[in-house]
Amino acid sequence: INWCPHCCTSISDAEVDFAEQEGFFWHLRYPLKDGSGYVELATTRPETLLGDTAVAVNPDDERYKDIVGKTLILPLVGREIPVVADAYVEKDFGTGVVKITPAHDPNDFEVGLRHNLEVINVMDDTAHMNENAGKYQGMDRYECREAIVKDLEEGGFLVKIEPHTHNVGTCYRCKTTVEPRVSKQWFVKMEPLAKPAIKCVKEKQTQIIPERFEKVYYHWMENIKDWCISRQLWWGHRIPAWYCDDCGEVIVAKETPVACPKCGKNHLHQDEDTLDTWFSSALWPFSTLGWPDKTPELEYFYPTNTLVTGYDIIFFWVARMIFSAIEQTGQAPFKTVFMHGIVRDELGRKMSKSLGNGPDPIDVINRYGADALRFLLVTGNSPGNDIRYSEKRIEACANFANKLWNAARYVHMNIDDYDVENKLPDTLTTEDKWIVSKFNTVAKEVNENLEKFELGIAVQKVYEFIWDCYCDWYIELAKTRLSGDGEDAQNARQVLLYVLDQILRLLHPFMPYVTEEIWQTIPHEGETVMLAKYPEFKAELDFPEDVAEMERVMDAIRAIRNRRSEMNVPPSKKAKVYVATKFADTFTNGTPFIQKLASANEVEIAESFDIDGAVTVVTADAKIYIPLSELVDKDAEIARLNKELEQVKKRLAQSEGKLNNAGFVAKAPEAVIEKVKGQAAKEREQIALITAAIDALK
Repeated sequence: INWCPHCCTSISDAEVDFAEQEGFFWHLRYPLKDGSGYVELATTRPETLLGDTAVAVNPDDERYKDIVGKTLILPLVGREIPVVADAYVEKDFGTGVVKITPAHDPNDFEVGLRHNLEVINVMDDTAHMNENAGKYQGMDRYECREAIVKDLEEGGFLVKIEPHTHNVGTCYRCKTTVEPRVSKQWFVKMEPLAKPAIKCVKEKQTQIIPERFEKVYYHWMENIKDWCISRQLWWGHRIPAWYCDDCGEVIVAKETPVACPKCGKNHLHQDEDTLDTWFSSALWPFSTLGWPDKTPELEYFYPTNTLVTGYDIIFFWVARMIFSAIEQTGQAPFKTVFMHGIVRDELGRKMSKSLGNGPDPIDVINRYGADALRFLLVTGNSPGNDIRYSEKRIEACANFANKLWNAARYVHMNIDDYDVENKLPDTLTTEDKWIVSKFNTVAKEVNENLEKFELGIAVQKVYEFIWDCYCDWYIELAKTRLSGDGEDAQNARQVLLYVLDQILRLLHPFMPYVTEEIWQTIPHEGETVMLAKYPEFKAELDFPEDVAEMERVMDAIRAIRNRRSEMNVPPSKKAKVYVATKFADTFTNGTPFIQKLASANEVEIAESFDIDGAVTVVTADAKIYIPLSELVDKDAEIARLNKELEQVKKRLAQSEGKLNNAGFVAKAPEAVIEKVKGQAAKEREQIALITAAIDALK
């Protein structure tokens, strides 16, 4: 078994973490009893020499055929030990000779069983040398190692010492180096349990998402060893085994026995060991529902639908729940296992107390809100992949919640003084159909992605719709109608309210608090948004032609805004816009939006224009002209741009001067050099943009 000398308990193979450690190979001489020479071998743990009961060589190794069956004298101890031939030994590794210590190495233990070797344990529970260690008794294992190496050198048994880096097993709890040792423990025979558990996943009775983790599951299950389930801990399920103090009979039972079934006496005591935590945890899917009794809860809830868990415990917990559940109930415990990643810090490191890089979630919630934290954990999330926590990202999530809150306030400003129903009006304008149809599509995409456990994609769709479509576009588009009191204004109010209601339902699983708070303030039916029907795609709300028509106008508005921004034209400065397009009706209907959102004082539409001295903006469906004289004072703007160009060129010269300075490059930290390179690249980009702007004006 694996034994932790610090926790003083056995631990399973899955609980051993391997860490790279610097060590040594000690090359030793073991003399032959007949005086004909010696064999040379190497070990990384010379202290276990005290428990050696044989030396092994490969049966096909020609070098050692003559000494198989001979006897060696164990250095420092004087014990006679045999030379055995066993295929376990790799003849091309090291000297091809291996010391066999059955009590302190799992492979040596197997060799010992095959050759009927004595098993001598030389350490106690705390990895101190015991009574079998002779004069080294009482020493810690590392103290003993030092003393033995010194004695071996003095006795002429030490040939040489080589530095050696190797993976060493450590306890997953306390990180103490594990000591393999022989110990009497309770085991579960795994072969009969593993086969149906493998079949369960292969036949998709249980589906693992993402699928690539099936390989991890199969590898563990197909190479599984018998499971040591007893632990020497003070807390846990106690081993259900009793011992008769009179005849020594061992009784394993579900109920506490009254008398020994062998001798009939009642002097019994229960095993003091507890079950491995993961053995107890493996019972969770059914034991929590009243099993082994056939309860209504077990009937209704078992098997469960989905287990959501981290990929790092697929063999600790997931696999064990599957084979335990199949064994105890005859059914797989869940239909789907969704593996999520680990939340890491900004540098990609696993959060830990020792590094101090894990934020306190309560502090984060107090600063940004629980919704922002939840949203952060879903945003950018993909099945089985790790995500990084950062203050900037959580600030962005909090800003999104504020954006939604402010949108809801705007809706209230426009509906509170009116009798507005929370349903779509009979008459919808093009912009109404656009927002309704866009939401309809988003609802479809979100449901599809949730079904595939693509939570990050689903939430990104919701985010983009709320921020871009509803807040940045539809609310602005609706403002041109909301100023009146007629039917058109009332219809806009209804659409604003209806879409807000649907948004809150769609977003609720990701941001439950702000959505519930807002939903309770708007006209609605039902007690809570949590129980309101989740949005789904409706064919009758799909308006692809209206969406295409509206987006032609929106593309034109974006293009005009971008060009004005490039030329530093303030939004307050109005200009006439000429739209050359074959979609005259579309742009005629969109004229009010172009005027309001693209700072146009007038819009003229025709199939073509011949205009000199105009800024040209091109979209997929229109060519737009804006008279330059209405946007800027050309000479003043060229002068301003030339001045800015000179300033950027000076900054670039400074950056390039540093990079061309051999002394700076040799002495400056890599991060500083990369920063200067980035600045230079940005400055070159600025020069290109400013030059293009000057050329355009000329």
